[in-house]
Amino acid sequence: MAAITSTNVANAIVKLVAADALPALMGNLVMGNLVNRDYEASLAQAGDTINVPLPPTMTANNLAEGGTVTTQNPTLTTAQIQLTTHAEATFMVPDVTKVLAVPDLLRLYMQPAVVALAERIETDLLSLYPGFTSNTPVGTAGTAITEAVVDSAETALFSAKVPSNQAKYLVVDPATYGTLRQIPRFSEYSTAGEAGLRALVDGSVGKMKDFYIFRSQLVMKTGSAPVTTNNLAFAKNAIGLVVRRLPQPLPGTGAIAEYAELGNFGMRVTMSYQPNTLAQQFTVDCLYGCGILRNNHAVQVRS
Repeated sequence: MAAITSTNVANAIVKLVAADALPALMGNLVMGNLVNRDYEASLAQAGDTINVPLPPTMTANNLAEGGTVTTQNPTLTTAQIQLTTHAEATFMVPDVTKVLAVPDLLRLYMQPAVVALAERIETDLLSLYPGFTSNTPVGTAGTAITEAVVDSAETALFSAKVPSNQAKYLVVDPATYGTLRQIPRFSEYSTAGEAGLRALVDGSVGKMKDFYIFRSQLVMKTGSAPVTTNNLAFAKNAIGLVVRRLPQPLPGTGAIAEYAELGNFGMRVTMSYQPNTLAQQFTVDCLYGCGILRNNHAVQVRS
């Protein structure tokens, strides 16, 4: 059995933090779990540009009897997303050895840092809404959302040839979500069955007009009197979230890092000693960029 050393303990602590950090982050993401995530374990730095491949467009040709096939030379297009954000959240642990003995203490320190990272990613993704210009926005600023508006959003995506078997999402602010679950036809057992009962008792809208509906406190609001709530209806391939690895700290600098990677997402957890405070410093960070992949696969839903 290997001897227990300070190095082993330090590595174990960082691995413990990394193992808990990523699941906690994914649990706090809404948009981040719905969009197209592109992750590779290759090292990158802020400012790098990543080319995300998109399927080419092809046509069907009629093959006449005795004829030959028509060869197509489709061009694989790409969407360029720049790694513009190096997001970090840092916290101090005065007595780091207690982390191994009391895991709940680690979660107490780590949760605010993870939530801060999640909110930064969510804000950046939801801030992309002005770029979706292919489809005409639906809904009216300062006006409660209606069933007809949701129907118009779904029709817009269908007309844009979003595949019928592809999940479609509607992310709205809390007030709009509250309005949706009060639409009579969808919030009563007599008209919506089990789904209406869930909306009435559990407060969960679930699915409406082929949209899976989610709420976020970070939906963008613009203007004044009336304020425009910029909700977003989209399919997965409308938005890309690109994440790349950050390098390990230089050996001998007193910092230890581990990677936490799960479900096309990754982050780095670094532990270092701060002599001024006699505490261990933990930094949870990730390098990412987000952008529009398919402009016609999303539509602004205003309320």
